[in-house]
Amino acid sequence: MQQAIVVAILLAGLAWAGWWLDAGGLWWMGGWVLIIAGYGTVLGLEWWIVAVVHKDDPAPKPSISESLRAWWQEFHVAPRVFMFRQPFMWRSYPDTTAREKLPGAPVVFVHGFVCNRGFWLPWMKRLCRRGVPYTSVNLEPVFGNIDDYVVLIEEAVQRAEVQGTRPPMLVCHSMGGLAVRAWLASSPDNMSRASRIVTIGTPHRGTWLGQWSISPNGQQMREGSEWQRQLSQREREQRGAQPYAYFTCWYANTDNIVFPASTGSLPGADNRLLRGYAHVGMCFEPVVIEETLAMREAA
Repeated sequence: MQQAIVVAILLAGLAWAGWWLDAGGLWWMGGWVLIIAGYGTVLGLEWWIVAVVHKDDPAPKPSISESLRAWWQEFHVAPRVFMFRQPFMWRSYPDTTAREKLPGAPVVFVHGFVCNRGFWLPWMKRLCRRGVPYTSVNLEPVFGNIDDYVVLIEEAVQRAEVQGTRPPMLVCHSMGGLAVRAWLASSPDNMSRASRIVTIGTPHRGTWLGQWSISPNGQQMREGSEWQRQLSQREREQRGAQPYAYFTCWYANTDNIVFPASTGSLPGADNRLLRGYAHVGMCFEPVVIEETLAMREAA
């Protein structure tokens, strides 16, 4: 799907350029300008909605400078993810297959909505350099039920368990954090199989945008959805009043997909607020990557 979108954009731009090439001047560049300007305008609209919807959310309301910083970050980071890494490079760093258990905890990567394992390429590159084993998933069906992803996560965890001397650490972006919570709740023993759960921009309590989705997993990410309520109830039944003690939640007051901002946090978790970072861009900030990998070392 993403390959088709990239090809369509390129063909549209080339068709415009070919049509206007003989007109003289710079008219032939107009198609590309329209594409880029349209993309930037849609992103800007998202941050305007973030500011309107914030209301009395406990997270700090973003300043104009923080919103502009997040807009610029997403403007140049998201195309690299959705137009290059995921559609064309997602096989570049295959999951490791260590022949013997290596010291420490392996990492399991779980991506978010409408993504694939190519999302994690910068992380995988770092782990390869450090000799750290990792596994990953492609969550399919793309527009399915989040509970359908439990079996895929289970397979990835099993592949990671045989590669390290410690239980794996699960690193999740966006919807991937909800999928991992569903995996944990699928068996009372699963919590002991993870050394740490790190979520980045996960709509733990839903997102305002979820109300506009027509897909099953999008509906499950609505604020206060019945699926979330049932998941929280199972977690409390299995792990008591503090079921999120082993969670670290990165969330941002300028997240353009998961908002109001505090929906990205969990009660009793190690909640870490980022100011001026976007939904996709925050995942590749050095502070997020390095501090997350430091948690693996601590484990």
